[in-house]
Amino acid sequence: MSLGFSYTGLIFIAMLMIPNLIWTKNQPKDYENYAANENKALQIFERVGEILVTCCALIFSDFNIGKISIWSLWLGAACILMVLYEIYWIRYFKSEKTMADFYRSLLGIPVAGATLPVAAFLLLGVYGRNIFMIISVIILGTGHIGIHLNHKKEIL
Repeated sequence: MSLGFSYTGLIFIAMLMIPNLIWTKNQPKDYENYAANENKALQIFERVGEILVTCCALIFSDFNIGKISIWSLWLGAACILMVLYEIYWIRYFKSEKTMADFYRSLLGIPVAGATLPVAAFLLLGVYGRNIFMIISVIILGTGHIGIHLNHKKEIL
């Protein structure tokens, strides 16, 4: 693991944050009612994971593109998941912005808005062989995916 700036991490963070910032003005109807019921332990995991993943993505140069090898497939897969995440958001922003639209699966991936970026950052951690990122993503995924699965259960 090498300390240093990661432009790849910055790109991934930007791909994550830009749609989320737009979402703040385009939340599904009644979202605040669901957010009020969130499990506090899962919220802690989510917030801690968000901080850790963001820090890891930016301060480890392990995620930058090195020589192309079979190992690069991990980075390629992470990039594909982030592109799918952007497609998820485009579809949501074009929808009527209901809770059902927000939690609709994409290509069979449940709660795609939560699952895709978590999986992408996990693969980025594998690509960079960075145990800190992998542990951080597990913490994030526990909270983030857990919260959104609970929301989805509530709308059914």
